[in-house]
Amino acid sequence: WAIRLIVSVMTESITSAKNALLKEVRRAVSKGTLTEDGFAVAEGFHLLDEALASHCNISTVLVSDQVREPIENRVPGDVRVVTIPHTVFSEIASTETSQGVITLVRPPAWSMDQLLPENALVMVLDGVQDPGNAGTILRAAEAFGANGVVLLKGTVNPYNPKCLRASAGSVFRLPLMAGLEESQVLTALQERGVALFAAMPRAPVHASDAPLSKACAIVIGAEGRGVSPTLAQNCISIRIPTSGVESLNAAIAAAVLLYEARRQRTENQ
Repeated sequence: WAIRLIVSVMTESITSAKNALLKEVRRAVSKGTLTEDGFAVAEGFHLLDEALASHCNISTVLVSDQVREPIENRVPGDVRVVTIPHTVFSEIASTETSQGVITLVRPPAWSMDQLLPENALVMVLDGVQDPGNAGTILRAAEAFGANGVVLLKGTVNPYNPKCLRASAGSVFRLPLMAGLEESQVLTALQERGVALFAAMPRAPVHASDAPLSKACAIVIGAEGRGVSPTLAQNCISIRIPTSGVESLNAAIAAAVLLYEARRQRTENQ
């Protein structure tokens, strides 16, 4: 005989768009930041599943009354589920065609030592403003085995809802630190003997000739201005050979360089 354990999920209801929790979620979405309590606003079923699979601290799952049943079958019994009328949910959603679920997730806290272990491979985002680009870089960093990502001051918030979606859940697992000054990062890299490379369209060194199998950090500059002068002075400039175009989208360039670093490290094992 098979015994099936059914865990009942307790749900609450909010009907007013003026509710304090919904107002805070709306504020975080509009500013592209965490809530005042430090929770990321992760929209969609996939990010809910990723947060659960990554064992993140989930404060609340907000759900449209149109998709209440699928959520109750998805989350454990100790997770707070709040049902909202679909019209009210649409007012706080960050997407035009929302799936009707928002998860409030507390991001893991990481240290520089976790980002920079022995023979580290780290991405440094210098002023990357597009949340889609930043999120895609986070996803590529996890896919190609990077130890973490540093988002310098002036770079988009990694917990911007669009960045969260583009990361496809990598933001919940990949060590990252945001809002750091250039001087902080340069000091940390120098103390640990981590070489610093920067993607530059006209650099004399091909990426395949750079020693990316050793402890290194790769800088991806802002979509418009590129890498800052201060960082550029402390970096070895490398380029991705291209034909017909001078430069690549920031996320594509990051993925190519991460792949090259992974290739070199795999061959040297």
